[in-house]
Amino acid sequence: MRFAVALLALAVAACAAGPSARDRYARVLTPTASPSRVVATELAFARLAQEDGQWTAFREYAAEGSVMFVPEPVDARDWLKNRANPAQAVAWQPHHVWSSCDGTLAVTRGAWQRADGSVGYFTTVWQRQRDGEYRWMLDQGDVLESPLDEPEFVRTDVADCPQRDVAAELRAQAERSRPAAGGTYFDQVSADSSLFLTFVVSPDLSRHWKLMLNRDGKMIDAMSGSVAAPGGE
Repeated sequence: MRFAVALLALAVAACAAGPSARDRYARVLTPTASPSRVVATELAFARLAQEDGQWTAFREYAAEGSVMFVPEPVDARDWLKNRANPAQAVAWQPHHVWSSCDGTLAVTRGAWQRADGSVGYFTTVWQRQRDGEYRWMLDQGDVLESPLDEPEFVRTDVADCPQRDVAAELRAQAERSRPAAGGTYFDQVSADSSLFLTFVVSPDLSRHWKLMLNRDGKMIDAMSGSVAAPGGE
């Protein structure tokens, strides 16, 4: 109640004080990107896997309706339910984070290592929940012949804030630029439509994806990739 009264007082003060105060009030109420918070969540997720077990961590950080590929797409919470942790959890580190302007959706990419010496990369989609915390909506990755180069710092890219009434056009642009035709789509779109990740799972279970973000009123390609069909080259 006190918070609501405080916001009301701030709104009244903004109206009385002129445009600069109104702008400050708008920033209080407008959701914004927080890539550093996404990175912190990814690091906490990875740390929990080492401390409490791999699948325990995946369960803890999974959002409602989350999807993973094993290699077929599955409801993550169902697949993870009662699943025993491996003796040694995979380790991973984020290298890059992309965020929507409003911060409702973010994508991380980084490197992983297993105890057997195998290495690879991951891509994880993070959705901000009503309580402000991030939980993962989609997780996938693949093995690499050699490890990714570790960056000096985690790179961040934040989409431009879209102008009013352009959300439908941005989504249409992204859909026209999907990486493959046919198959099953797992689209991830931010609330403001400034970030769009589309996954396509073909009938042979190969995967193709493209990440697009808003720049100067149009969607541009930020990242793309593919995973071969199981048993394929």
